[in-house]
Amino acid sequence: MILLTFNIVNIEAEAKNSLQISDEERLKVTEGNTKAILRILDIHDIKASFFVEISIAEKLQNLIKAISSKGHEIAFYNLNSDLQTIEEVKKNIQDILEKQVRGIRQKDFKLAQENLKLLEFNYVSNIDHADILFPFKRLKRDTEINEQDGLSIVPESISPYFQLPYNDFMFQILPMKYYKNMVFETLKNDDFVLIYLNSWQFTDFKKYPFDVPYYRSLFSGKKMEDKLEALLSWINENDMATSRMKDYIF
Repeated sequence: MILLTFNIVNIEAEAKNSLQISDEERLKVTEGNTKAILRILDIHDIKASFFVEISIAEKLQNLIKAISSKGHEIAFYNLNSDLQTIEEVKKNIQDILEKQVRGIRQKDFKLAQENLKLLEFNYVSNIDHADILFPFKRLKRDTEINEQDGLSIVPESISPYFQLPYNDFMFQILPMKYYKNMVFETLKNDDFVLIYLNSWQFTDFKKYPFDVPYYRSLFSGKKMEDKLEALLSWINENDMATSRMKDYIF
């Protein structure tokens, strides 16, 4: 099973040459990138899970409703919000969607699992910090979903043969032929492959003057769209199963 997920987050990088990019402009970039992702998913009729960052979720109500109306899952991505904020945003978004938000994803700032359970989340999908040296830091990890504190804990996937993680950076820099081989070989060994990408990776950095490292701007924007198109075409051509996170877990 392929679990395709997207983190909907504003790009945090500063602007080049002392320029200023407002929060509103950053939000518009995020909306545009997410709509590009939705268009590609629609073309290939594949459903995914969208982890919307807590601090911008209520500012993206129309986008969130559009994502949900197309059959995709809405979950949360917590960068640094406290429990009270998460509880309030969760209630508001659930009221808007008339659906329960089951999943949450964390990276550097992680809240206690028992507290997340009290907020009525059902699963946690934590991710590690990904940079150019990341593949050499951790080459082994548990790849099975397990239960802790009443929550399903979904680990990041790692290729058992290539020994590379399925994080956003690997998708961006690896040739698609190599990436497809990773997915194919991993599914021979594991029950699922969890893939995650960030909305900001679809930014056209020639159009928007964000100061990002060269290796992070490489193959971004339209090239990311093309790579996602290629992956989804390959998935459909080979009749490979995909699922939203909540459906697979429950």
